[in-house]
Amino acid sequence: MVEIRFSEDHTWLRLDDDGDATVGISEFAQEQLGDIVYVEPPDVGRDVVVGEEVGIIESVKTTGELHAPASGTVIEVNAAVLETPELINASPLDDGWLFRLRIGDASSLSDLLDEEAYQAFIDDA
Repeated sequence: MVEIRFSEDHTWLRLDDDGDATVGISEFAQEQLGDIVYVEPPDVGRDVVVGEEVGIIESVKTTGELHAPASGTVIEVNAAVLETPELINASPLDDGWLFRLRIGDASSLSDLLDEEAYQAFIDDA
């Protein structure tokens, strides 16, 4: 099973077999947002820095900021989520991914939490 790591900004990152990473928002985040109606991910080719605001996610309740969980270059955006944002609610850790990232600085991964630490973080929130 592939390990997913989480940021304190409620994004997840999964290192894929090709060395790049897939990014999305956590199940906790999508539950807090409610029914998602619009996603504005970062542009392909954009260089992002860990923690930087890179997009927005709008729901019927609120608008949330999307933050980069690691530093690198955006190499792909999930077109299915742009057309059908509710995929994030239905499958935040699979079909509802937001973008893929070519990691530029592996040290930017060091602050990400494993599932157990992330669960403790949200339980304490």
